[in-house]
Amino acid sequence: MSSIIRWEPAREMMTLREAMDRLFDDAFTRPLSLSNTAWSVPAVDMYQTDNEVVVKAALPGIKPDEVQINVTGELLTLKGEVKQENEAKEKAYHIREQRWGSFERSIALPTQVVADKAKADFENGILTITLPKADEVKPKTITIKTK
Repeated sequence: MSSIIRWEPAREMMTLREAMDRLFDDAFTRPLSLSNTAWSVPAVDMYQTDNEVVVKAALPGIKPDEVQINVTGELLTLKGEVKQENEAKEKAYHIREQRWGSFERSIALPTQVVADKAKADFENGILTITLPKADEVKPKTITIKTK
């Protein structure tokens, strides 16, 4: 004889606490977007002022000549490669989180920029790219004349 079991959708949904626990477990126990020692990240901050778009990318351990910056339309692309140091075979690693290999990150810019006038500075592992906004998208001030 089969019994009828009442279906309760709330029982099948994950509780908020379980969801948060899973989120923290995933964030702290798995490396960021790693696949075959290549990384798809540098961490990026982007903001804009009235006249420019500024992008800051964290690239610790990377030399400026190992990074390529391209602007195509409204897309900024950062590419590069971190070469692996020569290793001694007798090392027995307990933790190994430093990354090497190729990376690439494309970011949609929030507005049109003048790529020919862009500046890039590299200091303490932070790449700062300053992209002037195109004249047609800069805010314009209109002066009111009184009579």
